[in-house]
Amino acid sequence: QVQLAESGGGLVQAGGSLRLSCAASGSIFSINAMAWYRQAPGKQRELVATITSTGRRNYADSVNGRFTISSDNAKNTVYLQMNSLKPEDTAVYYCNADIARTRWSTWSAYWGQGTQVTVSS
Repeated sequence: QVQLAESGGGLVQAGGSLRLSCAASGSIFSINAMAWYRQAPGKQRELVATITSTGRRNYADSVNGRFTISSDNAKNTVYLQMNSLKPEDTAVYYCNADIARTRWSTWSAYWGQGTQVTVSS
């Protein structure tokens, strides 16, 4: 099986920083892309940032310029550096990975359990 484990969430004051990590483990042939999503109470889950295996990165407009997504392919790990945090960033952050388990497999999406990020005023 494939598991994604997030870490790094917590409480931080507005203007502060947090760094989230997500490590994929298990039977993995290749990771095509990894991403961070977030979901605030009463809101839809939204895409925050993505990074492909070739290093292409995209960000939601709401975090562009403040957040940075990066990856360590050797460790099957994706990071989200969050700076200048705002109360509006408060949400559960979920790691997502597009993974082929074998050479013959198509890409499938896997999700982490989520990590809470709370930004106080």
